[in-house]
Amino acid sequence: MQELTGNPSDRRAHTRYALKPMYSAIEVKLDADLGEGMHGHAYDISRGGVCFELDFPVEPGTPVLMRLSLPEWLLGLTDGHADLTSVQVKGTVVWNDDDGARGPVRMAAVFTAFDTSAERDLFLRTLKQHNYSIAA
Repeated sequence: MQELTGNPSDRRAHTRYALKPMYSAIEVKLDADLGEGMHGHAYDISRGGVCFELDFPVEPGTPVLMRLSLPEWLLGLTDGHADLTSVQVKGTVVWNDDDGARGPVRMAAVFTAFDTSAERDLFLRTLKQHNYSIAA
């Protein structure tokens, strides 16, 4: 069952929560790329995906492997998961705002699979338990 955002003009299936980019690093690898990924920052997150920024655009439809480095306060690490400060998740880029100009490009990806069920469960529990600012 999908969670509605409450705004009838919003087509998103899940509520997005704002992140502080300076504390929310992201590494993105193209699905077939085993080398070092591209580094950027996450701007908002939901149970279904993430909006982020990289120095180079990734085309919509491209499968990616993302490592979201989430701050301890976001993960709620008071419940014995102190070793988990990042979440690895597979996704697909759904849009980018590449206008051809030099500089960072914002884009978004939908989540398709978490690396482990423990990471998925912790991530979903964290979104449910905390009061984050809702992203516009």
